[in-house]
Amino acid sequence: MVIQITEFIGYAASVLVAVSLMMSGIVKLRIINLIGAVFFAIYGLLINALPVAIVNGFICLIDIYYLYDIFKVKEYFKVLEVMHDSEYLHYFINFHEREIKKYMPSFSFRGNEDSIVFFILRNSIPAGLICATKRNDNSLFVELDFVIPGYRDLKIGKYVYQNIFTKKKIKKIYSNPGNAKHDSYLQKMGFVKTSFNENPIFCLEIE
Repeated sequence: MVIQITEFIGYAASVLVAVSLMMSGIVKLRIINLIGAVFFAIYGLLINALPVAIVNGFICLIDIYYLYDIFKVKEYFKVLEVMHDSEYLHYFINFHEREIKKYMPSFSFRGNEDSIVFFILRNSIPAGLICATKRNDNSLFVELDFVIPGYRDLKIGKYVYQNIFTKKKIKKIYSNPGNAKHDSYLQKMGFVKTSFNENPIFCLEIE
């Protein structure tokens, strides 16, 4: 029975470390890697392999240090609005096209004079992009809400939907569904799934 538990801890540790390396977000990577390292340290102690326990104990300290550093550092956000025909905008969309299509398969940028397009700079890095169209009824249709890998920890989304659009006097925000992860993200931002002209759509009402 003890052997089975030990083996289970060892397998669980291996799986967790492997999964952590698949994470695009640095916070998720560190947290899952930390849990995996804890399991490996316990596993090393159970099989009397001190080098395994010591190395993974050290990895735990490293993960804790970087997680503390991530959460304690004040981050700076800034909105950089651009024209719909911006050369950099089209370069950014083309460069990240495969990643964008993964989350929003139906997205195809057709910017015009009514488009609202802006980058969200996170510590001066263009980490997010919003492409939207404003309507006459003070509502907004978001065509693209994209964040580059490594910055998908919801901070940019909260900054946009809790600060930017409220200042623009927007009452409702609409967004097309994407893949399962994107739909889950929209719901975390407060969007509710509904329908428009018998087509599924997400809606966020701003108070």
